[in-house]
Amino acid sequence: MTNRVKGVIAGSEGEPVTIETIVVPDPGPGEALVRIQACGVCHTDLHYREGAINDEFPFLLGHEASGVVESVGDGVTNVEQGDFVIIAWRAPCGNCRSCFRGRPWYCFDSMNAAQPMTLGDGTVLSPALGIGAFTELTLVHAGQAVKVDPQVSSAAAGLIGCGVMAGLGAAVNTGGVTRGDSVAVFGCGGVGDAAIAGSQLAGAHTIIAVDIDDRKLEWAKDFGATHTINSTHTDPVEAIREITDGNGVNVAIEAVGNPVTYEQAFFARDLAGTVVLVGVPSPDMKVELPMLEVFGRGGALKSSWYGDCLPSRDFPMFIDLHLQGRLDLDGFVSETIALDDVEEAFHKMERGEVLRSVVMM
Repeated sequence: MTNRVKGVIAGSEGEPVTIETIVVPDPGPGEALVRIQACGVCHTDLHYREGAINDEFPFLLGHEASGVVESVGDGVTNVEQGDFVIIAWRAPCGNCRSCFRGRPWYCFDSMNAAQPMTLGDGTVLSPALGIGAFTELTLVHAGQAVKVDPQVSSAAAGLIGCGVMAGLGAAVNTGGVTRGDSVAVFGCGGVGDAAIAGSQLAGAHTIIAVDIDDRKLEWAKDFGATHTINSTHTDPVEAIREITDGNGVNVAIEAVGNPVTYEQAFFARDLAGTVVLVGVPSPDMKVELPMLEVFGRGGALKSSWYGDCLPSRDFPMFIDLHLQGRLDLDGFVSETIALDDVEEAFHKMERGEVLRSVVMM
């Protein structure tokens, strides 16, 4: 049996998205059919539309989602019909060399649904990040569906599936921010503000937000920034050193994906400090650093993939922290919209007017 529903399709590079009828099969072995309730509009979806990820058009966009399990295929034991879930784009396989090393958050063979979703004429769709959630129903591997407390709002929960998890994890998992640390976050969009929230949650005493937009710097204060720097008017490296008694920060998180801000993060850290790159650069970008400085400063230069998260562990934990009032996920939701509004939401995102637009089904 198949299901015919509406979904947001990127049909060709750089063209506006359209709403199309898509065909979603019932789940086969190891798969789950999820009725989507909410899905955030993420920069990654825009990258797909622009052809910046790959050229496997047409794409079924959307990946930052929550919903309810409609049905499951044979052999599925982690979720069942009626469970409220967040969909993860990493589902560790348990068998690759990284999983065998006890590092499933780096899984090199993450699982996705085996059956394709298609357009009505049979054209096979490429689901964004193996999910495709700007639709009423989507088919995923059951390992991608992570059960969480249903008391959370669906709009807030879905954001844990990508951007918010990336920022929280960059601070807590990759950066290892802990009590008494000083942190600087370069770029205060959704991911950067999540890194700020994660740093506050971990007990950092000084959290410095850096951006070129005063509006975003005000938002950063709401998530725990103790200091703000507009790098259009002020040298952020010098300002960070001034705030930290001339030393620099213990952890510098780059959430832009730009060589200039990465260099600023590198030079703004203290000796033996850590730089975490969570912003996604374009393929042509390069960084040039003095090797003596790389050696002499010690510490670590890290990249954060999906916040180095283990969804089955981290998603329920952060949802519980939110329900306890310790992590404001609702603050990331700038607006709720319909499927028809995704194209305009992309433009708002490009103009920096929102942290997250969230599609509600």
